Amino acid sequence: MKNDFPILSNGKIAYLDNSATTQKPRAVIDAVQKYYETQNANPLRGAYRWSVEATQKIEDARKKIAKFINAKSASEIIFTKNATESLNLVAYSFGRENLNLGDEILISIAEHHSNLVPWQILAKSTGAILKYIRLDSHGNFLEPDINSKTKIVAVTQISNVLGIKNDLSKIIERAHEFGAVVVVDGAQSVPHLKTDVQKLDCDFLAFSGHKMLAPMGIGVLYGRKKFLESMPPFLAGGEMIEYVEEQSTTFADLPHKFEAGTQNVGGAIGISTAIDYLETIGFEKIESIEQDLLDYAIPKLRDLKFIDLYGCDVENKIGIIAFNVKDVHPHDVATILDKNGVAIRAGDHCAQPLHRFLNLNSSCRASFYFYNTREDIDRLIDALKNVRKVMRLE
Repeated sequence: MKNDFPILSNGKIAYLDNSATTQKPRAVIDAVQKYYETQNANPLRGAYRWSVEATQKIEDARKKIAKFINAKSASEIIFTKNATESLNLVAYSFGRENLNLGDEILISIAEHHSNLVPWQILAKSTGAILKYIRLDSHGNFLEPDINSKTKIVAVTQISNVLGIKNDLSKIIERAHEFGAVVVVDGAQSVPHLKTDVQKLDCDFLAFSGHKMLAPMGIGVLYGRKKFLESMPPFLAGGEMIEYVEEQSTTFADLPHKFEAGTQNVGGAIGISTAIDYLETIGFEKIESIEQDLLDYAIPKLRDLKFIDLYGCDVENKIGIIAFNVKDVHPHDVATILDKNGVAIRAGDHCAQPLHRFLNLNSSCRASFYFYNTREDIDRLIDALKNVRKVMRLE
């Protein structure tokens, strides 16, 4: 399938940074280019053909996303610029309206900063208490402390560092027993697993287009209609209004209440086309390919005695492997691998509390998608064998 991706088709790079962003297939690139070359106009604001078509493109994409994640209504789909904005929207618009002094917000220690810092800010501004779900020695969630004080549970479905698939069913069930609202960070799960928000029974779900083949700058927030209707707007301006008087404003109905300003039509077209591409492949095949890559990569990495692996003693993983080379900083590892045509991530991956929990400052991360191959893994292994030599440790 690499031939579908112009940037990968020459075979010069083993691209293993898919948790950060995925590459774009020709179908997505062509669809976005066609829009800008032949239909570009401001949606919702004009009565001429291009503007009407731009509006229709957004609404068609919204309907497709609703079907893709099995939302009850397209009005439950809010376009944002990324998962980060989606999570901030919930914290600001829902959290500020519904939290009081002493209420509890529960998140996990494995969260990306995007699903951690907004809740820190919210807790400080409302007097709520921020609590954490800890991990066992393998990286799985321990039993969470959900009680009558818990008002919001915000958790990742898959860790962007460890790649572990967290079973959220019991957490969501228990949270709802106490009347708490559940926010799921799906940035790493929606691109890799078939997602059904009704089956999952979450109240909010956030994800980004650029991690699932779409352009950067387009994200999605799913929210239950009853909550979205009761929440105040996150941003104010054009297109999110009904009537504006000198001293007062009434707001548009869902979903436009949360979509102030000119929307990213090209991004909406991109994510719509990306969904078509993913569904043509099928998530069963995507999961199978990634599992094969994991099964191939982990034993080869274990054979390298200078490699430390994290979160690899579990079966419930997607194609994310965190590791370190003994006595070599991850940034040096990534730089040396780049010279050998292998692209990985190095640093704290916007998950500093998790790294401290693991007694690490930073780590290397290789992350796969369905267009990766065993040959990419072989190139990673061969490049890692050179790292300590380049650093003159052998």
